[in-house]
Amino acid sequence: MREQRSKKDEYQKALAAYGQAVKEFHKGDFEKAAELLKGFIEKFPVDKEIVDRAKSYLTIAQKRPKKESASPKGFEDHYRCGIVKINQGDHAGAVKILEKALEFKEKEGLVYFLLADVHSLMGQTDTALDYLKKAIQKDKAFSVVAQNEPDFEALWEDKKFKLIVKLA
Repeated sequence: MREQRSKKDEYQKALAAYGQAVKEFHKGDFEKAAELLKGFIEKFPVDKEIVDRAKSYLTIAQKRPKKESASPKGFEDHYRCGIVKINQGDHAGAVKILEKALEFKEKEGLVYFLLADVHSLMGQTDTALDYLKKAIQKDKAFSVVAQNEPDFEALWEDKKFKLIVKLA
């Protein structure tokens, strides 16, 4: 009985490891998928059918071109890269890039507005409102934009939001 349970637990672990590797593959992170697939094949060689599928995925992942890791340079690159990350749903990545953009142009209201936007999308209301206030302090036009930006819709009825946009 104990041996059966142990085999079942091991099989569940194998499926979880395989599933994670396939998930990375489908996200397009072929380098990470290949790494996880190799680890799966080494650690769980027992189930031939799953191992064969893993090997097929591994072959495909290894043939995919590696991601170009061109680092953004300067304000424009960081700003544009931040927008791309927001559109891709990589909110944490967008915050990182946009904070770097601020290092180039701290007085740029647009970056503060984008940081407010991404924090709003992440459900971080207080941080979003702090950035929105800074954006409006830099450029009063962001007050009107914020009131019409669908990404801020969850904030439109918030008292702090109303106060911030009315101050402009």
